[in-house]
Order: sequence, then C-alpha cells, then structure tokens
Amino acid sequence: MNLTPESQFIALNVGLALLPFVIWYVLQPIFGRSPTWNIMRATAKECVRQPVYFFMLFVVISLNLLNTFLPFFTLGDDVKLLKDGGLATILFSTLLLAIWTSSTSIADEIEGKTAMTLLSKPINRRQFILGKYLGILYGSLMLFVPVVIAFLFCVFYKVYYDGRENAADVNTTIASVEALQVVPGLVLVYLEVMVVSAISVAISTRLPMVVNVTTCLAIFVIGHLTPALVAAGVLKFELVEFMAKLIATVLPMLEVFNISAAISTGAVVPGVYLAWAAVYGVCYSAIALLFALIMFEDRDLA
Repeated sequence: MNLTPESQFIALNVGLALLPFVIWYVLQPIFGRSPTWNIMRATAKECVRQPVYFFMLFVVISLNLLNTFLPFFTLGDDVKLLKDGGLATILFSTLLLAIWTSSTSIADEIEGKTAMTLLSKPINRRQFILGKYLGILYGSLMLFVPVVIAFLFCVFYKVYYDGRENAADVNTTIASVEALQVVPGLVLVYLEVMVVSAISVAISTRLPMVVNVTTCLAIFVIGHLTPALVAAGVLKFELVEFMAKLIATVLPMLEVFNISAAISTGAVVPGVYLAWAAVYGVCYSAIALLFALIMFEDRDLA
C-alpha cells in the first residue's frame, strides 16, 4: 500500500522522535555490559546535561520559528531562504555541540587526570576513544532529532499558509512533499557532523579546548572552500595549486555534504549520491578515529 505524502511526513517525524530510543533499545542487549557502551552512555548523558545543549536547542528552534513567520520580501522565495537557513543553523548547532563535548569530555579529562583514573580500571585506550566518539554522536543525535522535527513542521507550515495567503493551489500534499524534500540534506548534515566529530576527538587527545574549537572551525571552512577553488582553477601558481590539492586530499571534502542549493530549488537528490556520501563519511571518520587511537596510545596521562 502506497502512503500519501501526508502519511509519509507524519511517519517520518514519528520515526525521528523514536529514533534515539530505538537505537538505545537495539544496542543495549548487545553492548550493554561492555566498557565501550558504559563510556558512550556516560558521555551522551554529559552531553545533554550541559547548558550549551539547552542553549542550542532553544536558539535553533527559535530561529526557525522566527524565519517561518518573518517575511523576507523575496517575491516568493521565502521557503528557499527558510530551507537554507534551517539547514545551516542545524549544522552549526550540532557541530558546535559535538566539538564542545569532545573538548570537555576528552581534553579536560586528560588535563584533569580523570582519564587516568578511568583507564586504571579494566578499560583500554581503544575502548575509551571509541566510547567517547559514540557518546558524542549519540548526544548530538539527541539535539539533532528535536530541531529537525521542528524544522520540518516549519517548512510544512510555511509552504501551506504562504500558498493560501497568495491564493495559490497549495494543499497539505504539496506542503508535505516540500518538507520531505529537505530530508536528504538533513542526512548529509549529520554525516558531516560525524566526520568533524571524529576529527575533533583526534585533536582532543593532544590539544586543549580553545585549540580544538579553532582548528575544527578552520577545517570546516577549508573543507568547504578548497575543493571549489581547485576545481574552478582560481589558483594560478603551480606550487599554490599543488598545496591546495594536497590540502583538499588530506582534509575532508565537506562540500560533498552540502546540497542546500538542490534542496532549496526542489531538485531530486539521487540515492546513489547519498550512498557514496555515506561511504565517504564513514571511511573518513574511521581514518580520523585511527589517528586518534595512535595519538592517544602513547599519551602520558600522569
């Protein structure tokens, strides 16, 4: 039986709301007694108990609501601006929470000698890093899910009621389709958070919070700009172009996860593109975690 767009929209939001609990229910019997699971659970709880979590939750939902009811006077492109603004705010808020948590949960514990106490128990360093990373991802998901649900309802409301105000032929089916078109962009947003979080974990094993946040923000900017500059041939000097290509190869190509232009114009994003982006994100995250393990393996905690 084929579901209507309205049913798909409702089912998607219900599924998103239940997603953290489903993940917890599925993984608990499998990893419930492992040290990695215990570290992940403690890190996720630490993430959602921070004041920055509630601050980000309030700010993102408030901005999306404000953009929904605030007219932009763009001659019919208000929905496009809402989509662009919503994707950007969700990305930045989730990224900042992940980077902040990795700094406070790893770098501060190492500097405060808490990690040494934890590792004196039957927990090895690989379990420590993997548990911290999974806990950061799960804590970020606890922010990601509610703001995404609020954002999807904002897009639905904006499309439906703006169309009614302009006497356009807009019904709940069209509004639901418009909201569902944002989903691929949201999937790529979380994949980008996953990649940057892995880099932040690696940096946190050696450097304090300020350096970690600054470095991750620099990587975020470079990862979005360098591939475009190289592809456009803007860099004329061979040495500079070589260095740019080297940086684009070593650092993550975060522009792969940016399809806001396609989302705002309603273009269909192929499933193959999402699959390859997921493969790239998982592989790069695994490499970053490997470097984190290497750098943390001989770190003096005393």
